[in-house]
Amino acid sequence: MGNQAESNRPCPDGKVRGADGKCVMPEVSFSTFILSLNTSALFHMGELPHPETGEKAVDLELARHSIDTLRMLQDKTRGNLEEDEKELLDNILYELKLRYVKIAGD
Repeated sequence: MGNQAESNRPCPDGKVRGADGKCVMPEVSFSTFILSLNTSALFHMGELPHPETGEKAVDLELARHSIDTLRMLQDKTRGNLEEDEKELLDNILYELKLRYVKIAGD
């Protein structure tokens, strides 16, 4: 019964439930890496709160660094991505650039 109750609780710190029901880090893939950089950029643009304090802070230099890293990955992987990976990267970069311009212009 203890295992059942434990498997119903949410996993902490970005972990997911594995096949055995235990909380584990998600599988490393190109898409999860891109999503991680996206989260970092959103956090530094003040779009996401700090997980421990709940506070939002803006650091445009770090946000720009995350966006530049994604752009570099886009350049270096051109022609080598699955269509869904390319689409994910293109869409994330587009959205982040729009948000960055809006925040930086305020």
